[in-house]
Amino acid sequence: MQVTVTRKGSKFLPDPSRIIARFHYTSDERSKDIISNVLAMSESEVNIALSQVLRGYSRRHRNISMIFETHFSKLSELFNELGIKTAKVNNSRKALIGSYFTMEYSIESAAFFNPSIVEDPDQSELGTDEKRVIFSFRATGEGHISSIVFRSAIIDKNNNLIIEPVGKMLAEAERIKRHIYNKKSFIKKLDEMRDFDNKISPVFVLEKLGDSFTYGELKRAVEETKKMHQLSPNKELIINQMMWLAQSHYEIEFSLDSAISERVIFPVSDTEKNGIEDARFVKFIEENGEVNYYATYTAYDGMSILPKLLTTKNFYNFKGLPIHGELAQNKGMALFPRKINGKYVMLCRIDGVNNYIAYSDNINVWREAKLIQRPKFSWDLVQVGNCGSPIETKDGWLVITHGVGPMREYVLGASLYELDNPEKEIGRLKTPLLAPNVEEREGYVPNVVYSCGSIIHNKDLIIPYGMSDCASTYASINLVELLNELKNSK
Repeated sequence: MQVTVTRKGSKFLPDPSRIIARFHYTSDERSKDIISNVLAMSESEVNIALSQVLRGYSRRHRNISMIFETHFSKLSELFNELGIKTAKVNNSRKALIGSYFTMEYSIESAAFFNPSIVEDPDQSELGTDEKRVIFSFRATGEGHISSIVFRSAIIDKNNNLIIEPVGKMLAEAERIKRHIYNKKSFIKKLDEMRDFDNKISPVFVLEKLGDSFTYGELKRAVEETKKMHQLSPNKELIINQMMWLAQSHYEIEFSLDSAISERVIFPVSDTEKNGIEDARFVKFIEENGEVNYYATYTAYDGMSILPKLLTTKNFYNFKGLPIHGELAQNKGMALFPRKINGKYVMLCRIDGVNNYIAYSDNINVWREAKLIQRPKFSWDLVQVGNCGSPIETKDGWLVITHGVGPMREYVLGASLYELDNPEKEIGRLKTPLLAPNVEEREGYVPNVVYSCGSIIHNKDLIIPYGMSDCASTYASINLVELLNELKNSK
């Protein structure tokens, strides 16, 4: 293969010192005992204990006392059961109680991998042939819970990275807003999902609600319905679908004084409580020229996986959206960076083995897909899949793929498809573009290189990739050589 691949020396390594403060809850009885014991302390004891906690943790977290008060507010039901009014508890005691329900979580302690790369919305104050970029990573900590984290860097004219200093004061979203639903549109979206017997209407729950409602109001209506009625399996299924749809909508907002490396998108809803995996970010150009950044990702609840969607314009404010329809069932959905012939287009792997392409008028609803690529070579006979969104070039859509071969070794490949008809393959590499070398093959999952998105810079392809699910790096590839190899590969 006549393609120049240059591995770069920059490494993105897991850092166990990068921590967030999480709400920690055990059982009602133990929690009531903790609350009662703190309430029994004298003011002097409270002040001394709180001072010790703040001295030990205030430099590890941005505004730790506010975090304590937020966690205290989650205990209101226990206070009601104890017959205590929270309004009568002073701020110091609230903060101390909150600290007993807080624990540090190291988001990167296990792994830092599966990166994607996009252009930063801010391209100001750069030198000639430089580009500011944002990397996203899958960070994994205790219990293998995955979150999305970021790094900012400048790629210079020689494709070398100048990585911005990594902040230590990590921050989860400052606010989490639940979506307000219109009843008619909510029922319409349930119908679009087609995952239950449509002869049974969801009105038996929604009749308790107004024309618009919040997630909390829906949850209470569901709980009341379950208490009052013995539900059939089909009605249980409808309720599960309603809750999934409601939980899938959320908005998160980060403080403007946080560096991008300090922003952590940690699991928000129940559908992703065990992890947010393999975000494939893409800079999407709308038909009117407006720019949005989308990321398809996999939500994992400990039992099942679901593809979902994030969208942002500035990487401060994010909206979480559901993906539903018959194709919303597997990992590896990757959105094209623009519409083609008036439709959204997505790569997907609905059977876990082959590559498919799908079209939709609605970015949230995906129903039918066409097979466009099967395993073909010795190095991808187990499965093929995409490694991020297709990249538009003058010669066609460049798709970086992954192939799984003997010993479940993951390698990167490449394919080229026609611009106006991305179902038609122009060419496909016969040998891997990148395979794990001696250094890259050792890790949490050996013998794996994997990427979730690439870009073009100065006529080279920039591919960030994870090394055996442990750490990450990147490579630059001569784009002209790669395209020529693909065009001549048939």
